[in-house]
Amino acid sequence: MKLSGDLAVFQSRLGYDFKRPELLSEAVTHASISSATRSDNQRLEFLGDRVLGLVMAEALLEEDTSASEGKLAPRFNALVRKETCAEIAISLDLGKVLKLGRSEMMSGGRRKQALLGDALEAVIAAVYLDGGFAAAKMLVLRIWSNHIASVEEDARDAKTALQEWAQARGFPPPLYVVVGRSGPDHAPMFTISAQLENGATQDATAGSKRQAEQNAAMQLLAKLEAT
Repeated sequence: MKLSGDLAVFQSRLGYDFKRPELLSEAVTHASISSATRSDNQRLEFLGDRVLGLVMAEALLEEDTSASEGKLAPRFNALVRKETCAEIAISLDLGKVLKLGRSEMMSGGRRKQALLGDALEAVIAAVYLDGGFAAAKMLVLRIWSNHIASVEEDARDAKTALQEWAQARGFPPPLYVVVGRSGPDHAPMFTISAQLENGATQDATAGSKRQAEQNAAMQLLAKLEAT
């Protein structure tokens, strides 16, 4: 199989030449366009998630030989979460080569965070199946290098940190309420309100509910810690 022009260019950006290019083609094929003759990337995404996790766990252990599990776990979560995968997918312009069904394409699928993150994990699995673990590890360490180097010592995600703040004071977990939605269907913006039992609240807006929740939690935590 010969790669199409766009996929060949993407392969160059990726920095890995496939011996079995059909694996890369499968990795960028979303379920919305799959058929009896064309496999989607869901199985590869399942495998890639595990490969990514192993590479990151090993990298963190080597990066800080004295860190406890309690310190390593939040850093690990920050590096493998879907938002980080999507950021890296965007830097590689992965959205441009995704094979999507018409409805998914019309709804802005090439920019969807979850879809981009899943596709990048599928690409990692494709490299793993094509060239083995060493090739997949080399790829992940290269495209994640800046994130690994800059991951904060205390890298708990904001929602986890806010929940821990609440629990330490005897409060139930925070609530996250959708208080607004704007923009077209293919690029919606969500406004989420993070709310604590003591009446503290903070609204934040983002292109996905998940990111809006994180933003609201981060801003509310900063407000609480400043008082």
